[in-house]
Amino acid sequence: MDNETNSYVEGLSRNQTFLLPKTIEQYVEPDNPARFIDAYVTTLDMEKLGFTHSTPQEVGRPSYNPKDLCKLYLYGGLNHIRSSRKLERECKTNLECIWLLKGLAPDFKTIADFRKDNPSAIGALFKEFVAFLKDLSLYGAKQVAVDGTKLRAVNANDKAFTQRALAKRIKVMEKSVNHYIDELDAADEQEASDEQQAGSEVAKDAKAFEADKLAALLEKKEKAEEILDRMQKSGQKQVALTDPDCRQMMNHGRVESCYNMQAAVDSKNHLIVNYLVTNEASDLNQLSNIAITAKETLDVEQIDCISDKGYFDFVQIKQCADNGVTPYVAVKHSGNGGSIILPEFTADKFLYDEDGDTYVCPAGQRLWFLCNSFREGMDRRVYMCRKGVCSSCEFFMTKCTSNKKGRVIWRWVHEKVVEDLKQRMKLHPEVMGERKKVVEHMFGTLKRAFGAPYLLLKGLKKVSGEVGLLLLSYNLRRALNILGVEVLIRALAISER
Repeated sequence: MDNETNSYVEGLSRNQTFLLPKTIEQYVEPDNPARFIDAYVTTLDMEKLGFTHSTPQEVGRPSYNPKDLCKLYLYGGLNHIRSSRKLERECKTNLECIWLLKGLAPDFKTIADFRKDNPSAIGALFKEFVAFLKDLSLYGAKQVAVDGTKLRAVNANDKAFTQRALAKRIKVMEKSVNHYIDELDAADEQEASDEQQAGSEVAKDAKAFEADKLAALLEKKEKAEEILDRMQKSGQKQVALTDPDCRQMMNHGRVESCYNMQAAVDSKNHLIVNYLVTNEASDLNQLSNIAITAKETLDVEQIDCISDKGYFDFVQIKQCADNGVTPYVAVKHSGNGGSIILPEFTADKFLYDEDGDTYVCPAGQRLWFLCNSFREGMDRRVYMCRKGVCSSCEFFMTKCTSNKKGRVIWRWVHEKVVEDLKQRMKLHPEVMGERKKVVEHMFGTLKRAFGAPYLLLKGLKKVSGEVGLLLLSYNLRRALNILGVEVLIRALAISER
């Protein structure tokens, strides 16, 4: 047994005193990511970025240097530690954190307040780090992929309502109120009965219990009615009681209280260029904002942008094209003109003849310009066949349209922009496969590896700051994987000269 015990590698006695004890510096290797975090944050101008307490106070209790708290959050993000309480514990037990903060151990409230109070500054810091990586040629700056994902908010589903759901909930409460009133009436009859004197105390207890439940239910019902009344007067469609800024969204097949995070990712090294957090459930109105901002962040004259059909919106596509962004958006096919339209007669099957300013339908008939119309916020031109042409067609009322006047085609005055997009998608069908490789795995990494399918803060502004730290940590991890700690530190030293 002794020989077997001695065959293991054994540690040192915890009571042993070292003649030459190691310093904290020796516990952190030269290629440890904490060394780059320390070097990078040290170079930052925290006052210029807008962080609170960037200038020390002349009187009062000294505050923590925002650089130290920034280092702590970047270290936490890199090691998938998001909770302020866990970060507080790391400051006391983790040698890397002890080295990084030089033995400082701020309490969890101080740590949490730094993230909560600096959302705008965190956004500026994210851009600063993107600029640093851009100088290292880690961004291709030729093509970005845009997509969005839902992040669960700090709001339980039973604390979020639509007008319809809240009205339905009030009706259920009314039924319960009537039930308890009936129970109380029954208790009164039982109490008044001379034949049940022996059980009168039990009846009184039951009556008191029912009365308490009724009072609590009436209070809930009154609050619900007040909320519904405010929603109806203000026109608000949804309300969330815990986090008023979040909204009900479809998330992995379930309706949950969420925020919608948009991101533009560069195709070269799959680094995030910029991000946007919104409480709009749909991606439909997000493309131009995120794409144009990505172009400006990368400081280029022109850039390609790839996105799925959830972003297919005529106005958004034109805004991109007008601002140096070449959009590649999966085409969303839709038909108009009646409920009986078959696939071969949808609107995209009608070919536009630019020379004659007419449309040719699948049956070979021409639709001529009729009038201008302003519809769905866009100037459109209306096209129809001449009188009697549609009604004499063999497909009328069977495959094409149920409109007695004939088939109507609407053409946007800037339709050429959309037609150019459709032509690009036909010539380059492979771009949609590239989009998945570039942007979709990033969301999976954030939610699985970084452990962030949900949010910790409440309010759109604070959530934006939280997401900014998360995405900055993602870019930091990718940069470290690509170049390594020592190369990044040397590049940082060169850029400082």
